[in-house]
Formats: sequence, structure tokens, C-alpha cells
Amino acid sequence: MNKKKSFFINRLKSVGFAFRGAYFLLKTEASIQVQFGIFVLLTVLGFYFNISTAEWLFQFLAIGMVMSIEGLNTAVEELANFIHPEKHKKIGLIKDIAAGAVFIASVFAIIIGFIIYIPKII
Repeated sequence: MNKKKSFFINRLKSVGFAFRGAYFLLKTEASIQVQFGIFVLLTVLGFYFNISTAEWLFQFLAIGMVMSIEGLNTAVEELANFIHPEKHKKIGLIKDIAAGAVFIASVFAIIIGFIIYIPKII
């Protein structure tokens, strides 16, 4: 019984840490704030254009993917800055690779947005 309770309590604590991290991202990271604004705008547009269930799913997956990878990018940058605060060629490359992952996800999310909304606008 005690193991089950501690497992449940630990999961609740983990969720709390995750919320704290998400709040930190939304509060401090300009890129996440912009992406959250895009999320709100696309949600309004989704209702306006009455997009299908499948389109909602693709839209939310794309936005979630970009914001999640952006969060990982921020974590990589924070860790790199902690480990090596001075400018360093290898640390710069690591940060560039993490930023590149965000870029790739963003490009595909934009393509998904075009596929959903261009036919509705035209």
C-alpha cells in the first residue's frame, strides 16, 4: 500500500515539476510566447473556418511538436550555458543543432498550416 501511495505521490510531484517548467517557458521565453500566440490565432481560425477533426489533430500535433522542441532547445541552451558559460565553438554548434531542430519542426508546421488553411482562404 505504501509503495502505491508513494508511486502516486511521485507522479503528482512530476506533473507539478512539468507545469512549473511549462510556466517558466511561457513566462520567460519570447519564442514560446510567440508560438503560444500563433496557437491562439490558429485556434480562432480553426473555429472560424470550421476545420475538420483531422485538421484539428494535425494542427495541434504540429503546434505541440514545435513548442515541445522549442522547450527542449531552451533546456539544451540552459545546460550548455551552465556547463560552459564562456563562448565556445563546440557549445555554439550544440546550440545551433538544437535550434535547427526547432527550425525543421517549424517548417513542417507551416506546411501543415498551409495545407489546412490555403484551400479555405481561396
